[in-house]
This record gives sequence, structure tokens and C-alpha cells, in this order.
Amino acid sequence: MAANLATTAHKSFVRIDRLTKRFGDVAAVDNVSLDIEQGEIFALLGSSGCGKSTLLRMLAGFETPSEGNISLEGESVIGMPPHQRPMNMMFQSYALFPHLTVWENIAFGLKRDGMPRAQIAARVEEMLNMVQLKRYAKRKPHQLSGGQQQRVALARCLAKQPKLLLLDEPLGALDRKLREQTQFELVSIIKSVGVTCVLVTHDQEEAMTMADRIAVMSEGRFIQVGKPHEIYETPNSRFVADFIGKVNLFDGVLAIDEPDHCAIDTPEGRFYVAHGITGTIGMDVSVALRPEKIGLQTEAPTDTSSNAFRGTVVDSGYYGSFSVYRVELAGGRKIQVAITHAERHVELYRRGDALWVTCSAQSLVVLIS
Repeated sequence: MAANLATTAHKSFVRIDRLTKRFGDVAAVDNVSLDIEQGEIFALLGSSGCGKSTLLRMLAGFETPSEGNISLEGESVIGMPPHQRPMNMMFQSYALFPHLTVWENIAFGLKRDGMPRAQIAARVEEMLNMVQLKRYAKRKPHQLSGGQQQRVALARCLAKQPKLLLLDEPLGALDRKLREQTQFELVSIIKSVGVTCVLVTHDQEEAMTMADRIAVMSEGRFIQVGKPHEIYETPNSRFVADFIGKVNLFDGVLAIDEPDHCAIDTPEGRFYVAHGITGTIGMDVSVALRPEKIGLQTEAPTDTSSNAFRGTVVDSGYYGSFSVYRVELAGGRKIQVAITHAERHVELYRRGDALWVTCSAQSLVVLIS
């Protein structure tokens, strides 16, 4: 696992340099480095306890690093108290003042900064229009829906025009349908303002939908950093492949390794893969195959020497836009297959159906770790 994965081709807006935070003998964040570009929405993604929230709190100034540095536009913010840092943080609970109206909540920070009354009024009106809550200006937080409260909290953060916006599980309090809708609204607002944003979430879908780039974290380290499609399509380890989305993993040994292809022998059969790995013949590797990249057919394919396996349907689930089939391969291994419904649903396969499982060489990824 790589401790430091960063893009350093040109000057970054936010630079995290060899940052570590220890609590006693435990390193919650362990020697991580990262560059974030101006205007980027960057997601820290991982399960509970991976260190993502601790890293966000160090950016905000609520935690002091044990080692390393954080700089914003080339200036270190280490030692700078939270209220002096040109950034704002939106918490999962939104932390709205229940006794204040929407207008007063948005104006609160501006008043504390001593902004003239006329400027405060203009700025609050601008924020209300941006989050489409002008007609709710006189309401109290308890009179709003969860999605509306979330937009008030965002407006309050953006009112002070921070250089960096920090979001801690911003959609965690919303139900699934509202969360999906709000993801797009939130990105649209952030992009329209042009503020750089660091987002902490444990929700893979949220990170994939909202972020320009993602850092997958585990045990205080960055396991992989990249664009959403890079992390999903080309995971660099079993951990990332298994953590992001659904995946079928096949353990095997490297049988052929050329610059443009390789072959992996597994108990289920041979996989022919459209990329090489510069490995050693006979070494242990794994093959990752996403459920939606698998084909099912009742007739045997023309070539069954690789990427074609006999199987039997053991179960299925209907999800509206797609169905998931659990297929038992000849050796007893069970895999998941997702079939999209391009037309109105017709049950394609039933429990007990014998069929062939196929995949393309381009759909496979070989993992060494």
C-alpha cells in the first residue's frame, strides 16, 4: 500500500505534505501527501475509522498534526486557529441555530465579522437566490425539510466566501431518494461559486457522483487517488476493487505475460486479459470482474478456451432497471452478474438454468496486491 499518492505536476491550491496525526500509539492519519487543485471537488472516501474525518479536522484547524504540513495557496496554515483560516466547514448535523430564521442563520457569520449592514443584506439575498430558498427566508430550521436545511447550511458556509469549503458527510442525514437528488444540486452550487471543496464520505455512490477526484483511505493512508472512473475501472488493489462497487474476484496464477496481454489460470478456468502486468510467471494474482461486464448466454461461444465458463443460475433479484443473477460455476464458485433492462422486463433466466458466463479481455483487471 502506497503511503503517498499525489499530483505534483504544477503548483497546487491545497498541499498536504507528509501529514501524520497520532493519538497515543495509534496513527489515525499516517504520513499522507496530496495536492488539490483550485476549483476541484475532492472526496476522502473510506469506512469508519479510516482517518478521513481526522484529516478534515486538521484542514479545518480543529486537530493539530503530529507531523507534516498543510498549505493553502503556498502559505502554511499550521498553527493558525480555525476562525482565522480562509475556509468554512459544514457538519453532517448542519448545526443551524434553531432560534434564528433562515435569513439570520446565513447572516450570522457576516455579522460576527463586522460586515456593514447593507453588504450583509445583499450577500444574504445572493445566497438565498443561489440555493433557491428566498421565499423561506423568515422560517426557522424546524419548519424546513432536511434538504432545505442542508442548503441553508451550505449558504451560510459560502456567504463568507471561503477559499476552501470542507464538507463532513454532508448528505448523511437525508433519506436515499433526497440524497440522490441533492448530490447534483450541491455539485451545481459549488461549481457555480467556483470554491475548492474537500468532501468526507463513507458513501461510494456519493463520492463517485460528486467528486472530481477521490482518495480511498484505509488505516490512515491513501490506498488509491484518482478520478472516479479510474478508481472504478482500474483499481490498484483487491481492497479498492472490493470497496468500490460490486466485484467478482478470482484467485489464480500468471500463465502468460506480454506487454499487451496476459493470461491467468484459475480454478474456474483461464482468463485472457487485454493488458500485461510485468510480473513473474507462476506468481499469485487476482482477476477483478465487475458484475455488469459479464454476459450470459445459453449457447456455447465459439471459443471456450478462455473467458468462457459453464454455470447454473442459483438465484436472481429484480431491481427495476436491472436484474442480478447469482451463478454457480462448474467448480462451485458463485458469482454475481448484473443485466441491464434496455426494454420492459422479461425474465431472462430462471433458477436451475444452465448457461455460459462470458467476458471480454478489456473488462478484466489483474491485481497483484
